[in-house]
Amino acid sequence: MNPRATAAGLGLAAAACVVVPLFFPAHWIFLAITAAVVAIIMQSYGVIVGRAGMMSLCQMSFAAIGAWVVLRLNLHDAPGGFLLWLVLGGLAAVPVGVLIGLPALRIRGVNLAVVTFGFAVSTDIVLNAHQFPGAGELKTVERPAWFAGDGGYFVLTVIVFCLVALGLSWFNRTRLGMSWLELRHSERAAASHGVSVARSKLAAFAISAFVAAIGGGLMAGQLGLVVAQNFSMGQSLAFFAVAILIGPHHVDGAVMGGVFGTVMATVLERLRLPQDLGGMLFGVFAILALRSGMSQTDFVQMRRRERAARKLLDERDERPAVVPAPGPPGPPLLEVRGLSVRFGEVSALHEVNLTVPEGTVTGLIGPNGAGKSTFIAAVTGFIGGYRGGIALCGRPLDGLRPEVRAGRGLRRTFQTTAIPAELTQHEYLTIGAGRRLDRAEADELLKYFGCPPGPVPVSLLDAGTRRLLDVAAAVAARPKVALLDEPAAGQSAAESRRLAARLAEVPQRYGVAILLIEHDMELVSAVCSQLTVLDFGRVIASGPTAAVLDDPAVVNAYLGIAAAPLA
Repeated sequence: MNPRATAAGLGLAAAACVVVPLFFPAHWIFLAITAAVVAIIMQSYGVIVGRAGMMSLCQMSFAAIGAWVVLRLNLHDAPGGFLLWLVLGGLAAVPVGVLIGLPALRIRGVNLAVVTFGFAVSTDIVLNAHQFPGAGELKTVERPAWFAGDGGYFVLTVIVFCLVALGLSWFNRTRLGMSWLELRHSERAAASHGVSVARSKLAAFAISAFVAAIGGGLMAGQLGLVVAQNFSMGQSLAFFAVAILIGPHHVDGAVMGGVFGTVMATVLERLRLPQDLGGMLFGVFAILALRSGMSQTDFVQMRRRERAARKLLDERDERPAVVPAPGPPGPPLLEVRGLSVRFGEVSALHEVNLTVPEGTVTGLIGPNGAGKSTFIAAVTGFIGGYRGGIALCGRPLDGLRPEVRAGRGLRRTFQTTAIPAELTQHEYLTIGAGRRLDRAEADELLKYFGCPPGPVPVSLLDAGTRRLLDVAAAVAARPKVALLDEPAAGQSAAESRRLAARLAEVPQRYGVAILLIEHDMELVSAVCSQLTVLDFGRVIASGPTAAVLDDPAVVNAYLGIAAAPLA
């Protein structure tokens, strides 16, 4: 969080805590409390919908759990008081959030929305069949002494909102927090960076459930007693729509969501404006969200960052394209033996052998459909059920998940990049590296690969530069071997030559051996000391680069002359 924006936000919160209780009538104080409570619940949507990109329609069910725990503890006069009950209510929702998140490990999108909506419907049925604790005894929640009145309780809700916002802001700067944005764009890319997709998803559900339950507990404290209608599935749907349009993963978005969902009708009534104007504003937000493909606060903040970073775009390192001579190969790092992959009756790979020695750039080429993408997917764990063996530094990788292989030192890039546009390059390098990068180290990597300075957001980068950033992120992790899938795509001839010079230095400069999958033969011949050629899933040539490129079988394959194998 920007320190200046944080200070301004806390200042506004402090001013609201003074102004609202002193100068507003009781009805408006009640609405202000409601807006603050809804803004806290909206922050739970910010975690699960805004950052992790999962469709959850049951956040109000988690809020109901928080309210139920607070009311139950209040009914039995449990020790600790309201503030402790509030935390216990949040913690009670965490295992439920994890349980609801388990289907997200297998399904996503609309299917996940159906599962979470089913939980919301079930919660609705249970709540309508059973009263909340205290309803029969008419025992209302006892607020803390310092916050007993509505004015004081408004101060409490603002304090809780600020604590939740600061806590989430801190967490969002951690690698797990930033990985949620990558998870929203591409689970495969997140796994290739060593991110545990399962852990990230379950953490998002757990944290969002905790925050929503805190909001539900505060609602119980505000109303004294609650009913099932306070947590209806319709409320979950409405808040989900607001989250999509406004973006409550930003603090200002959460505040806007709280205000929009609470006081819009009252404001229009007091201003003697038609209530239809609220629907019109909602429609405008929807149009903006559809136009930009992102929430309104995402759109505004991204444009703000772009304006601040445009002047940095021309600061690049255009070093001469001088390709150094390759160093002597070391011992084998990546060893692939007899790799075979079948899709039904189709043999995508057949008995493929390949070795990447330490300190080298090794090439893998072949015509379209030769099996290169299948090879890299199988080696990095994105395709299971293959035959053969894969070992890194003598340790077998067979049966390991992609993120585990990445953690052991095997990283990859993809033909199509899926870098979150709202991240800066510094933030993306942190995700790719799997550790908190020193700013000087990150800047050196970006300069080396010819990327703009680190504060420039990804949204300003062209397709070719995004590929360079992807390569830089793979190297930043300091893996044993980096598998680069067509990094020169989208590069001009001059840029491709500069990339060749950089890739050739990577093994000695960063200690990362490279397996290069590429169609640019000029780049391949310049940097690769060894070359393997696939055609129809079989190795047709392997050895020193110059000899392989002169092999008649390779020439025929690229000219489309070679015939497909019969078996």
